[in-house]
Amino acid sequence: MRASLIQIAVDEGESVNSRRSRVSSLVREVAASERPDLVVLPELWTTGAFAYESFASEAEPLEGPTYEVMAKAASDAGAWLHAGSIPEQDAAGDLYNTSLVFSPEGELAASYRKIHRFGFDKGEAVLMGAGTELTTVRLPSTTLGLATCYDLRFPELFRGLVDAGAEMFVVPAGWPARRREHWTLFARARAVEDQVFVLACGTGGTHAGVPQAGHSIVVDPWGEVLAEAGDGEEVLTVELDPAKVAATREQFPALKDRLLGMDTPRR
Repeated sequence: MRASLIQIAVDEGESVNSRRSRVSSLVREVAASERPDLVVLPELWTTGAFAYESFASEAEPLEGPTYEVMAKAASDAGAWLHAGSIPEQDAAGDLYNTSLVFSPEGELAASYRKIHRFGFDKGEAVLMGAGTELTTVRLPSTTLGLATCYDLRFPELFRGLVDAGAEMFVVPAGWPARRREHWTLFARARAVEDQVFVLACGTGGTHAGVPQAGHSIVVDPWGEVLAEAGDGEEVLTVELDPAKVAATREQFPALKDRLLGMDTPRR
């Protein structure tokens, strides 16, 4: 399996419409040159993850402008596309940080509303509602578990995804530069403790005055870093062997020894 992570550098002088057009073109270009099975974009790349004042004005319905552009890009690319996340506004007017995943035919395969919102009683934490459902997506060769940015700090979410069959976590993010070491630490920790691949796609540039960490990263089930970006706009393309998940779990069967959190503890 071949995956390409597109680390978008958000330029605050670039309009949302212009960025949609540019990023959809990037998806097509990467698909043509890298031939990936899966393309991944970052969190809230249309607005910037810290551009709180833009969330309401740039919010869109699930099947809004970004949906339409990304569905077409996935179809043109002939690849699975995790289109990052958007500020979604539902019919009641409530906002959510919602990820979209499209099939190679351009059909919506899944959407995921971010469960853990960042901000400590301000920003995203008060402007957006919390998702309530764990979400997985079945690809021909593996099962993706979906999470977003701040979710990385909550390992119980990822154990739930493993229990739902996930073998690869896809984590779009808008992680700040001042906590970059946490970003790489958590990505590796989630890979090791759950014996999965982790594809964590961040942003470059600056969001509302907050420098972004970049450093998108791909980690294998042993915790080995297969690829890591710098802090600007960049594409990471990595060859992945989904069979390595089962091999790792067989070689070091730690998940079988779980007791806490299981419905029926083993004796």
